[in-house]
Amino acid sequence: MTDSSPSMQKPLPRGRGATLNPAGRFEKLDVIPEPDPDGWPDEDFDGKPGQVSTSVFIDRSRSVIVRNDSPDVGFETSLNPYRGCEHGCIYCFARPTHEYLGLSAGLDFETKIFAKTDAPALLRKELAAASWRPQAIIMSGVTDCYQPLERTLQLTRGCLSVLAECRNPVAIITKNALVTRDADYLGELARFNAVAVNISVTTLDGTLARRMEPRASRPELRLRAIKTLSQAGIPVNVMIGPVLPGLTDHEIPRILESAADAGAMTAGYVMLRLPYGVKDLFQDWLSIHYPDRKDKVLNRVREMRNGKLNDSTFGSRMRGKGVHADQIAEIFHLYRRKYGLDRQRPPLSIHHFRRPCRDGQMELF
Repeated sequence: MTDSSPSMQKPLPRGRGATLNPAGRFEKLDVIPEPDPDGWPDEDFDGKPGQVSTSVFIDRSRSVIVRNDSPDVGFETSLNPYRGCEHGCIYCFARPTHEYLGLSAGLDFETKIFAKTDAPALLRKELAAASWRPQAIIMSGVTDCYQPLERTLQLTRGCLSVLAECRNPVAIITKNALVTRDADYLGELARFNAVAVNISVTTLDGTLARRMEPRASRPELRLRAIKTLSQAGIPVNVMIGPVLPGLTDHEIPRILESAADAGAMTAGYVMLRLPYGVKDLFQDWLSIHYPDRKDKVLNRVREMRNGKLNDSTFGSRMRGKGVHADQIAEIFHLYRRKYGLDRQRPPLSIHHFRRPCRDGQMELF
């Protein structure tokens, strides 16, 4: 008996997280390509089966600072230089944002990237406005500001140069060791207690990481990034984001120990969230890569999410609830204390902020 599911009829996309590219939830029509009559797999322009190239589009947004009023995310303002993320993390809660562009939360999210090429200039303009109230800005509140495209476009680096010049506090969340490239600007901000870097480490298993986060840095490179930044005097937090119950939760103690050895100051975690189409992509991914664990993982998620695969209720969506959620929380807090990652870090400072002026001079806040 053969499996006739779409994902098993053709080669998996190479170097990608999603195995599917379903139509967005707002689309009324979907395109289903006819299979090759001779039975050959899909091929791209290079003739390499399963390869899906990345396309980059210019995003002409008129502003870059986004305001948020959710009570459980811990910040009010964020900045995302990119829409979509080439890291391709299969569990990414941001995937459905591509559906607002008429695209798919699947392969489109990780292969069709929108770059805000004016981000540094727009940021300078917004920080110079009299209406700007100095406060911490989160970079990568949605998609990773250090995804592979940043190596060439350097939009994040451009924004950091503005933030360092203005001494406006910033917190960064990333899965990419590329963050160490900007140790100069991060170090300058650290002098004024105006920066915090959060390195996300979801697993220490290289095989699992390759399948789950195919274009993010390998786990050992993320740990090396923690060490590099810490030695440069830049405060680093390790974020286990997300914990995947039944798949990675057993790694919490080792991740915390490894991060502490690398020099991390504090630690945090969030629980797996599967909003909208992410739940279908994740289930298909499990069927292909971990069929023996699929039921266990999904049942654990349902147990934590009121019998569903997602529960967006404020107050519990970041942690889940129930027996397994409580066990994970207890293990995390136990080992966080054991490895000295439960220190209280002072809030980022706004006291050294300098507003940029049109004539190129700086105005003290």
